[in-house]
Amino acid sequence: MTKKHPRIDISKVKTFPMADLERKVLADFLGKPLGEKPSFSEFIDSLPDILKAKDLREFTALWRKSAQSGRQCLLMMGAHPIKVGLSPIIIDLMEKGYITAVAGNGAVAIHDCEMALFGRTSEEVLDGLKDGSFGMARETGVFLNDAALFARDNNLGYGEALGIKLEEARPQFAHISLLLAAKQMNIPFTIHIAIGTDIVHQHPNFDASAAGTASYEDFKILASVISRLSQGIVINLGSAVIMPEVFLKALTVARNLGAEVINFAAANFDFIQHYRPNTNVVERPTITGGGKAFSFTGHHEIMLQLIAGLVKNG
Repeated sequence: MTKKHPRIDISKVKTFPMADLERKVLADFLGKPLGEKPSFSEFIDSLPDILKAKDLREFTALWRKSAQSGRQCLLMMGAHPIKVGLSPIIIDLMEKGYITAVAGNGAVAIHDCEMALFGRTSEEVLDGLKDGSFGMARETGVFLNDAALFARDNNLGYGEALGIKLEEARPQFAHISLLLAAKQMNIPFTIHIAIGTDIVHQHPNFDASAAGTASYEDFKILASVISRLSQGIVINLGSAVIMPEVFLKALTVARNLGAEVINFAAANFDFIQHYRPNTNVVERPTITGGGKAFSFTGHHEIMLQLIAGLVKNG
């Protein structure tokens, strides 16, 4: 029977020597089995030198170099890292010079202050919604909202005002407060609220004008930090919306005023990769100013300790 459709002649296909062809996976990249009770350095050395393991090594090497060179190392964050127990690790990185500025949303301030003042935070939302008690802890609302008034009346940013008020309160759990640690180390800690998103905005003593003014002062402080971000590091740790949006606008302001913000490394850490962090922190800023872009997926309570160990023990 005659063939209806033409066939390509495979017999004429050319092949090439393996030695002349590039390959992406080499024997040198392979991981190594661990022995009994390995050290942290042995664990790191055992990782395959490919994909995200390679990216982790590269990012933490850049972070270490930035810190040792006195460059800005900005940590932006949502509240989840506090709720999964990472405050002591972040404070340690601040103390060792690996974090030079911190920026967070309104929930960061709430959970940090509750941990410092009461040693506990994070309520069961479903239970509180049933009777209207969700977010209605009196002491939390009084402390956060009074600090906003204090900030406005003294021309302070919200983060700095909260640090001062925590220092005055001498809370039982002061050693786990990021805000207080930043105050004592003279590290900028800015708080960026969206009115209506935080539990303290439900309280009768909330003053939107005071809170908005205090947060706006923090926006200007953050823009100043970002204006000096060249050759530095910015990390977005678990903020899906607020901090990526604030970062993009603050970066625009810094560049608009003449700052050459270029060649910094930007990394997003989260257990789900979202559009805004990867677009507004990782991609657009580095495309327009050079630098390196990284995205890492994993749970904060594991990933932050891992990169902290890498940056300190590289």
